[in-house]
Amino acid sequence: MLYFIAGYLLKFILSLFGFIKVYQKENLPDKNGYVIACTHSGWVDILWLGISILPTKIHYMAKKELFQSRFLKWLMNGLNAFPVDRENPGPSSIKIPMRLIKEGEIVGIFPSGTRTTEDVPLKRGAVTIASYSKAPIVPAAYVGPNNFKELFKWKRPKIIFGKPIYLNKELPKKEALDLMAEELNTAMKDLQQKIS
Repeated sequence: MLYFIAGYLLKFILSLFGFIKVYQKENLPDKNGYVIACTHSGWVDILWLGISILPTKIHYMAKKELFQSRFLKWLMNGLNAFPVDRENPGPSSIKIPMRLIKEGEIVGIFPSGTRTTEDVPLKRGAVTIASYSKAPIVPAAYVGPNNFKELFKWKRPKIIFGKPIYLNKELPKKEALDLMAEELNTAMKDLQQKIS
């Protein structure tokens, strides 16, 4: 319940700075149980990604530091986030998202692993989770304000979704993972250029 209240409240507040334009939403699978991998250049893109597919919920991977205080832990849990130790990722980094996907949920991951506007190689988390879960990855890209200062520039936020990427089962596992990672990297770059 907290997720929907927060989601629609944020949608109203952020829309005061400009309504989001969502492209190619039809690329999202009809059935749940997949990974959305989105570009990441600021904290605002996390909010807009979630808002863009309401009332469908996204479960986010979040750094464990955000769960240290009682209030933040309550808030993050209410927003369907789960903790990950980015320095020393353990089995839960894979098990929790795998369980969610198998339950038909959507897991949101920012593969660059950091907020940046630079071209950085994608980390393998999204690809690994998708392959173990036998689920597709939907590439996504965000262009728009990234912080409070940029919100007041009234730049219209845009999100675009690409076609789902599936693991090639005909290839050996390592080659298939490498290919999936390469396809994801290319798709996210192409999507970002398309709406920039």
